[in-house]
Amino acid sequence: MLVAIDGPAGAGKSTVARALARELGFTYLDSGAMYRSVALAALERHGGALPEGAGALGELARAIAIEFGESQAGAPAPVLLDGRDVSHAIRSGAVSAAASVVAADPAVREALVAKQRELIAGGDWVAEGRDIGTVVAPDAELKIFLTADPRERARRRAAELGAELETVLAEQTLRDERDSTREHSPLQAAPDAVNVDTSGLEVAQVVDLIAGLARDAS
Repeated sequence: MLVAIDGPAGAGKSTVARALARELGFTYLDSGAMYRSVALAALERHGGALPEGAGALGELARAIAIEFGESQAGAPAPVLLDGRDVSHAIRSGAVSAAASVVAADPAVREALVAKQRELIAGGDWVAEGRDIGTVVAPDAELKIFLTADPRERARRRAAELGAELETVLAEQTLRDERDSTREHSPLQAAPDAVNVDTSGLEVAQVVDLIAGLARDAS
């Protein structure tokens, strides 16, 4: 079974998806970490800037190895870029900004969608991202679209990064605009997705709600 969880940054996708996977005994796939890994690799290899050559990002996405290591004591599984743990590095502000640009590149999306489909081809998964239910796995048994009040989303993200709320809110607004208006795989809820607003809800409440839906769908 596959539970697909999509939504904008700060809606709680990663936290909820990890907890849901533990609750159901499923494997967790963080697709956003894959786009962040491409962004990190691009920044590292091009002096802190994204390459401008046509096809360069797509070629890079196809060439690098992105894997998820073994989770220890309930902690998130480490993200491995060519065998190196980049779990912390891909969460920086610079990588976050670059990842939104990288994710709009159709060649990158094609390469990573193929990798994601290969990963979830067998077994039970909770996969989260921005186009799991619409592009990566439109036949998922359960599709969830998480959202929350924009300021609440920014507050969560600022707390996670230790950044100023207003700065995060401004960056988030730009990212939301890019993600929702990009030509390829724009951020949107699948027609048959269940919309869940996480504003004011505890993680456990959201997980209980989705776990119940998953059990009903299985």
